[in-house]
Amino acid sequence: MLLGTILKRLGNEADAAEALEAMGDITLLTEVQAMGELHDESPADYVCGATRRFAADASSEDWLALMTAIERSDDPARTTLDKMLRWSLARDAAGPAATGCGCGKGGPGDVLG
Repeated sequence: MLLGTILKRLGNEADAAEALEAMGDITLLTEVQAMGELHDESPADYVCGATRRFAADASSEDWLALMTAIERSDDPARTTLDKMLRWSLARDAAGPAATGCGCGKGGPGDVLG
């Protein structure tokens, strides 16, 4: 499966939910659920957003690490989702001040009235 196809499918909430469940990683699922709740998102919504954020904000080094992991993987789709989710979870756990979050819920440059 091509990377573009994977990203397109993960942008669909139903496909994202199915992919997350199919991974069978209960720890990752729990982390996604918890982070999604913090942002008022379902796990599937969080997956959709995480893949979009990675595509838009990941550094060249992050992309290189992803491509290397995909090259070495027997399951590129699973590897892609795993890497993108873990990247997004780490950034979200660091908070908006560390990531420059553009979600409108606070961050650098916001003026509170």
